[in-house]
Amino acid sequence: MTFDCREYMKTRAQLVEQALERYLPASGQYPDILFESMRYSVFAGGKRLRPILTLAVIETLGGDIHDGLPVACATELIHTYSLIHDDLPAMDNDDFRRGKPTNHKIYGDAIAILAGDGLLTLAFQVLAETKMPAGGETRLLQIIRELAYGAGVYGMVGGQVADLLHEGKKADENMLAFIHKHKTGALIHAAVRMGGLFAGATEETLSALSRYAWRMGLAFQIRDDILDIVGDTEKLGKKVGSDLAHDKSTYVSLFGLSESQQKVNQLTDEAHEALKTLPYDTTILHSIADYLMGRES
Repeated sequence: MTFDCREYMKTRAQLVEQALERYLPASGQYPDILFESMRYSVFAGGKRLRPILTLAVIETLGGDIHDGLPVACATELIHTYSLIHDDLPAMDNDDFRRGKPTNHKIYGDAIAILAGDGLLTLAFQVLAETKMPAGGETRLLQIIRELAYGAGVYGMVGGQVADLLHEGKKADENMLAFIHKHKTGALIHAAVRMGGLFAGATEETLSALSRYAWRMGLAFQIRDDILDIVGDTEKLGKKVGSDLAHDKSTYVSLFGLSESQQKVNQLTDEAHEALKTLPYDTTILHSIADYLMGRES
């Protein structure tokens, strides 16, 4: 029977949505504007890719995905905070995200900044309160470190800064790879490894998962570069051509559409290769890599 990746992603996204509803502060309590702003962006839609990857790894390694939901949701809280801040006038100055007005367009810059801060902090609260499988307390500390590293100055934040510093400049392939690896790939890498750590993966398994995640993370961002040129605004939920408008270097601007897609294909093949060393049924992880290679949003 053929594995239906779209259905898998849909059902796992629903689990994540239900869990996020439990973790987010309810509206109607003071200061309600903050909680409304946080919830507005978290529940504005999205693929839930990062938490789904965490759950997929846990499932692949034989762990309990329901117990792992807090670990999965922490990455989505971080991701959403980064999008709120990325859309601000001082950053990319975007008016729409996922087909809806960006957070600061609804709540103003100050509340948007604080909503992002709230989501960032909440992610670590959720992680700290996670009930690990028996004997997993040390692994919980590793999971917290993994997320902090991937989201922080050596990961996503560092990549954001490099991206800003190179607006209007011609970044070479090495710098562009640095930006993509850190700005996008680091959180995907963290999400995959966090799933492995939760499920008690060995160092050999974590190493293979890391290779898979880095290749897939870079492929994901190059595909984003492609969609910014050829994508459909309605499917993307934002205007195409934003990279060009901000004078950003992308794989498409350096290598063109055809070579960029070839790079996506190559990286996806390498992600598949990394999984071959694992003594598990990795159908889910293979299917997600293929799904992302051809995505349109």
